[in-house]
Amino acid sequence: MILIIAEKPSLARNIVAGIGEMKKTGNYYEGNGYIVTWAFGHLFSLCDIEDYTGPTSTGRWSMENLPCFPENFKFRLRKNADGAEDSGVKNQFELIKALCNRDDVSAIVNAGDADREGEIIIRLCVSHALKNEKKLLRLWLPDQTPETVKAALSDLKEEKEYDNLANEGYARTYMDWLYGVNLTRYATLKTGVLLRVGRVIVPIVKAIYDRDMAIRNFVPDTYFAPYSKEITSGEEIELTSKQKFDKNMRKKAEELCEKYNSAGAIVRNVKSKKDSLSAGKLYSLSKLQNVLGKKYKMSMDDSLKIVQTLYERGYLTYPRTNSEYLATAEKDKISKIISNIKNMGYPVVMKDKKTIFDDSKIESHSALTPTYKIPKKTDLSEEEFKVYQTVFCRFVAVFCSEECLAQKTEITIQVGEYEEFVLKGTVILTKGWTKYDEYKGKDKVLPQLSIGDNVNINFVPKEKETSPPKHYTIETLNHYLKNPFRQDKVAVAELGEEDDAEEYKAMFEGLELGTEATRTGIIDNAIKSKYIQLKKDVYTILPDGEYLIESLTYMGISMDKYKTSILGQALKKVFKGAISVNDSVNMAKEEIAEVFNVTDMPPETDTDNGFYGQIIGKCPVCSKEVVKGRYGYGCSGYKEGCNFRINGVICKRVISVKNAKMLLEKGATSEIQGFVSKAGKPFNARLILEENKTVFKF
Repeated sequence: MILIIAEKPSLARNIVAGIGEMKKTGNYYEGNGYIVTWAFGHLFSLCDIEDYTGPTSTGRWSMENLPCFPENFKFRLRKNADGAEDSGVKNQFELIKALCNRDDVSAIVNAGDADREGEIIIRLCVSHALKNEKKLLRLWLPDQTPETVKAALSDLKEEKEYDNLANEGYARTYMDWLYGVNLTRYATLKTGVLLRVGRVIVPIVKAIYDRDMAIRNFVPDTYFAPYSKEITSGEEIELTSKQKFDKNMRKKAEELCEKYNSAGAIVRNVKSKKDSLSAGKLYSLSKLQNVLGKKYKMSMDDSLKIVQTLYERGYLTYPRTNSEYLATAEKDKISKIISNIKNMGYPVVMKDKKTIFDDSKIESHSALTPTYKIPKKTDLSEEEFKVYQTVFCRFVAVFCSEECLAQKTEITIQVGEYEEFVLKGTVILTKGWTKYDEYKGKDKVLPQLSIGDNVNINFVPKEKETSPPKHYTIETLNHYLKNPFRQDKVAVAELGEEDDAEEYKAMFEGLELGTEATRTGIIDNAIKSKYIQLKKDVYTILPDGEYLIESLTYMGISMDKYKTSILGQALKKVFKGAISVNDSVNMAKEEIAEVFNVTDMPPETDTDNGFYGQIIGKCPVCSKEVVKGRYGYGCSGYKEGCNFRINGVICKRVISVKNAKMLLEKGATSEIQGFVSKAGKPFNARLILEENKTVFKF
C-alpha cells in the first residue's frame, strides 16, 4: 500500500477523485492500492522559549531568558489559541502515526501544497510519526483536477529531490521564530505594549509609515509653467512646457511665454503607423491581486482566499506563484485547455512565444491559468466569478487568434528654437483580444497634421502646485515589495512586450520583502494588529503602527528593507544549496544579538530608555516613585492628581534612563548630544528642571 498524506482535507478529496473507487473510514480513504489521509495545515509548531529555558521566576515574560538561541529547534503538536491541547490535532496525528507504521504501507507520499511551507508540513508529520525507515515520495500538483492527479501519481518523485526546498522552509521558520519571539518580547517589555515584531511585517509597516509621514509633512509649493491650449484643424492641442519658474518668478515666465508666442509653432515630424498590440502577460498572484484591488477594491486577503478556493475546486492552477510565464514542458497541457476553450466559441489558438513560455522566469510554479475544468457561472459566487473571469479572460487574450490593430501617431511640434513638444496618440482599429481583456493604454485623439503645418498657440504662465507622494495602494505596495530597491516609479506596465528581466532577477535573488506565498498573510496580520488599514484599495498607517515604528526606532531596532532583504537572499541561497540552514539561521542570530548587546554609554550619548515599570527615582512634586511608562517617565501618583512627567523623546532625541535619573537626582543632566530642532538643525543642550518642568539649558 502507498500512503498519501495531503496538507488538508480538500486536497485529499481531490486526490481520491483522481484515484477513484476508494472507501472512506473515519479520517482516511483506502482502495486501489492507496491510503489517503490529511493534516489540517500545520499540525506542528515550534516550541516556545520556556520549553528550552524553563519558566521565569515570575512566570511572565522577562529578560531572564532573552535572547533565546536554541542549538536545535524543537517542534510540538499545535495547541489552541489559549495554549490548551487541541484534541482534533492530536487525534489526527495519532491516525497519521498509525497509518505510517502499518506493516502493509511500503511508501509514504508527501502531498503538501507545492511550496516550501507545504513541503515541511508533511515532513514534520512523517518525521514525528515514522518508527522504521520507509520509502518517501513526493506528489507535486500544479492544479487539483483528476487528470493532473492521475498524471502526477504515475510520476512520483523521490522526496530527497525536494530537500533544498524543505531546507528553505525550515530556515524561514527558524529565522521568523528567532525574530518574532525574541524581539516581540523585548519590545513589549520595553514599552509595556504588545508589539508584534517580525522579519517582514516591520519593513512592510515601515514602508507605509514612511510614505504617510512624507505626505503628512509635505509642504506644497507653487510654480509657473508656460502652457498653451488652442484649437488647430478642429482639435484642441495642449502643450505644457518642461520649463518651471519659482512662484516669485512670474514675470520671467511671462517673458518666456511672449518669446514662445512670437516664435510660433510648426510641425517638424509626423510618425504614423499601424501596429499590432500585445495582450498583457498571464497573471502571477500579486499581479492578479493588483488588478482585483484596483478594479473591485478587493483586499489581498479576500482575493487569495478566493483563488485558493478555485484552485481546490480544480478550476485554477496553483495560486501562490510569482511568475507570469508558462514552462515549455506544459505546452501539451495548455493545448488541451485551449482546445476546450475554443469549443466554447472563443477565438483562441496555441502560440509558442517567448513572451508566454519561458523557463528562465519560473522558479517553482508557472503563471495562473484556468484548467480544462471550466465552471458554469452558476457554480460560482459573485466574487468567485469576478476572480475566475479575470484569470480566464487574460488567458483568452494571450492566446487570442484575432490581432488587435492600432494606429499609433507621434507628432513633434517645434516652438521656435526654444522647445520641442512630442504628442502621442493611439487609436484601436481592430479590437482583437481587447474584446476579452482591457487595454491599459491611454488613448489621445490627435488632429490630422502634416510636416510644415503651423500650430495655433497662446502660451501663458499656468500656476501649478507641487504634489505630495501618493498613499500606497494594493498595486503600488506590491510593486514596491517585489523589489524595494528599484527606483520608485509608476507600477510596471501590463503590456506583454515589457522588459521584466530586472523584476525576475530581484525575485530569484531574494530581494523582495516577503514572497507571493507569505505576503498576503503578513499584510493581513498588520491590518488585524491595527498597525495599518485598508480602505478600498489604499493603505494608510494607524496610530498603533506609528507607535510600533517609532518605538523600534527609539530602541535602536533597525528592521529595514536592507536587513530583511539580506535574510531573504540567504533563504534563496539555502534553496539553491549554496549555504546551509545553520548558516542562514546564524545570520539571524547575529542580527538579533546586536539588539541585546547594549553598550554602556556616557549620559551625553546614551539612548537606553529602560524597561516598562522600571523605577527611575523620586517625584520632585509628591515624592512618589517615578516609573518608566509607555511614552516616557511619569509619577506613580498620577491617580492622586500628580502630573509630573519627563517626555521619553524630546526634539527627536531619546531621553535615556541615565539622563532621567540625573534630572531627578541633580535637577540637571550633562550636555546631551543629538537634539534636532523643528527646522531640522542638530543641537546639543542640557536639560534642567524648572518649576518641575523639563526645559533646555544652553
